[in-house]
Amino acid sequence: MLSPFIVNDRNLYLARYPENQVTRSLQAWDSADEYLINYVNDNALVTSKSRILIVNDSFGALTLSFPENDVFSVSDSFISQSGIIENAEHNGVSLTNIELINSLSPLPDNIDLVLYKLPKSNNLLVEQLRLIRRNYNESVHFIAADKVKNIHSSTLKYFERFLGTTTTSLAVKKSRLVFSALNSEPDEKTLPSVKYWHTDNTNYEIANFANVFARDKLDIGARFLLEHLPSVNKNAQVIDLGCGNGVLGLHMLANQPQANIHFSDESYMAIASAKATIERNLPDLLKQCHFTVNDCLTDIATESADIIVCNPPFHQQNATTDHIAWQMFNDCHRVLKQRGKLTIVGNRQLGYHIKLKRIFGNAKLIASNKKFVIITAEKQ
Repeated sequence: MLSPFIVNDRNLYLARYPENQVTRSLQAWDSADEYLINYVNDNALVTSKSRILIVNDSFGALTLSFPENDVFSVSDSFISQSGIIENAEHNGVSLTNIELINSLSPLPDNIDLVLYKLPKSNNLLVEQLRLIRRNYNESVHFIAADKVKNIHSSTLKYFERFLGTTTTSLAVKKSRLVFSALNSEPDEKTLPSVKYWHTDNTNYEIANFANVFARDKLDIGARFLLEHLPSVNKNAQVIDLGCGNGVLGLHMLANQPQANIHFSDESYMAIASAKATIERNLPDLLKQCHFTVNDCLTDIATESADIIVCNPPFHQQNATTDHIAWQMFNDCHRVLKQRGKLTIVGNRQLGYHIKLKRIFGNAKLIASNKKFVIITAEKQ
């Protein structure tokens, strides 16, 4: 859905990415974006020479609102960055002055203003605040924004601890701003930080960067799927879709060391985690692994995979949606070879078997418990 983002008589028409998603009624910006831009404009915080750092912009509402300035937009999401590029094209906004930076790259120097949208993950929040304070000081204006319901007293303590003196605005349209002075002592611990933990009953160490789902332990859906992974033949082409830390692909590669494993995720930190997981545990088999930051399987060749495993997400940033699962399943059907199989794990109430039957013409329940089901579908 193209939604008009109108601030100070400047019109942007923004769409979530990808535009052909099944759920298209979700808006590509929110009132926190609007509040943030209005505050910057009302207080004349930007001049023609200002260099602006924007962190966690969803689809371009912030990044595309300063076309005359040097703008650096940081995100861990390939989908968000793709949305910014597409929305720039829709609105005739040149990307000449805009640099898209992934979450693992260095921050730019000589920044005057930081505009920050709170991420869903507190681990990523802490990581980014530490990095911002390490790179900038009190000469930089820092303003964060989010819905009031997402800004808790514990959230503000992170800003106080890692950035410095922090205050908040009044609420407007259920959104609030957070102002921090960047006057704390910088945290000198290693960045980016990586956590390692062992999987159950194995010696495997799983690597987890800050924005990886279930960073501190194996999530219960993946644990259940590990008990029912498909058998893999020699030289098989296997995809771990939405791979996260790579735990599923690691176990399949360990079970069949002559397989080729493709790790795909839209998070830069997830792909870095999956690669670090293989390097840590099966370094001699790294040459058989491929790591791709991607929008589902957009850039993967048709009929190229024998097996795909997937633990589909049901949210995009803070929005709950099933369009990602739809896109994943459709992409899997295209990418699988004839008689190739998809194996997924999902919450029982999500009804994934219905989607799979519509796309594949079949779906087989192979295991279930009180919370999850594991389903396979074969391309026929």
